[in-house]
Amino acid sequence: MLESMWVWGVIGLVLLALEMVTVTFYVMWFGVAAIILAVLTWLMPGMSVAVQLFLFAILSIGSLFVWRTYYKKTSSDSRVGQAQGEEIGRVGIIIEPVSATQNGRIQFTQGVMGSREWAAVANEAIEAGTQAEVIAVEGNSLRVKVH
Repeated sequence: MLESMWVWGVIGLVLLALEMVTVTFYVMWFGVAAIILAVLTWLMPGMSVAVQLFLFAILSIGSLFVWRTYYKKTSSDSRVGQAQGEEIGRVGIIIEPVSATQNGRIQFTQGVMGSREWAAVANEAIEAGTQAEVIAVEGNSLRVKVH
């Protein structure tokens, strides 16, 4: 019969390999727990299977909980190659009137976030042909004000 140390070691390596394929950072913690359990069963070979399973559950859930508690996403957006807030302050020309109740369009001489024309929203009425400044990005629209 296989020693439990080898069983836990193989389970841990298989789970870590699975993590490399999925890249979710969830399976990794179960693999780490199995590797730790392999070391523990090497240090204490008389440990019962029930205690091993209990420790595996505690180590797996505990490490996953600690990781989820302290893991912070560094960025909430996925705009590759764009500095955050780079478009704020850019000035363009309103080409379709915009008001608090009606979306309009704004055009820039150089592209902003990959396009020269964007949907515009505003808290005030701005007529076509007026220069407007970007004050915020809201989804797929730019919030503007008179420049």
